[in-house]
Amino acid sequence: MKTSQLSSSDYNPYYKAYIEALGEVDLMKTLKKQVENYPQFLGSIPVDKLNYSYADGKWTVAEVLVHVLDSERVFQYRALRFARKDKTPLPGFDQDTYVPASGANQRSLESIIEEYKAIRRSTIALYESFEEGILNRRGVAINSTMSVGALGFIICGHQKHHRNIIRERYL
Repeated sequence: MKTSQLSSSDYNPYYKAYIEALGEVDLMKTLKKQVENYPQFLGSIPVDKLNYSYADGKWTVAEVLVHVLDSERVFQYRALRFARKDKTPLPGFDQDTYVPASGANQRSLESIIEEYKAIRRSTIALYESFEEGILNRRGVAINSTMSVGALGFIICGHQKHHRNIIRERYL
């Protein structure tokens, strides 16, 4: 599946910027490319920057990184539910509650990188198990219809969004 195969009815408008930031890409190729290049990016972050926040009340680099991990798990879970034709509407999640509860600032960069690799490999395995038609299945999350395919692109776009923020505001 490519981003051009999505329609605006495939996802909540909140996620539009994540999908548009990817440009024209293939979902599986992007998931696999990111599992190779994102750990390299993470490894380039100076350890002394992990607990750095660019302003009062903003997350630290470590908190941003663990937020990306938590979010991928949430999006992956939604994709699994929708793929299995679960019609139960799913709530959102409160990222501002998750982040302080994550213990991110006590984590090593190496542990975050290893967890990222495990989560992304799991996402890749899940999406590889889907036949093409499954990517068009839909469910409801946060009072909005989303497709399984769109959730995959949201995973990729969300990661890219936060990588860009780290580059622009933290490093």
